[in-house]
Amino acid sequence: MVIHEYAGIVTELEDHDCPHCGRAMEPWLAPPETGWGVILICNNNNCPFYLGSEENIEHKRDDSHLGCRYALDPGNGYKPVNVLAVCPH
Repeated sequence: MVIHEYAGIVTELEDHDCPHCGRAMEPWLAPPETGWGVILICNNNNCPFYLGSEENIEHKRDDSHLGCRYALDPGNGYKPVNVLAVCPH
């Protein structure tokens, strides 16, 4: 069980490992406008999903370094979601 506490609010989440790299996923409080709340995210900068995601975003500028991190939404039965992130170069 993963425990996340922010502003006195405690959220308990199931343990999950990233299916792409095997690392334990970490809780992250998403921005309010996403409607997600606390999600689980893979923060491994060497995750194959993250490293390969830069080429998978359609209609982005060629000079953009956006990619995606693998995440799970507990509020939706832990279904996968993509979280936009800046990919290193």
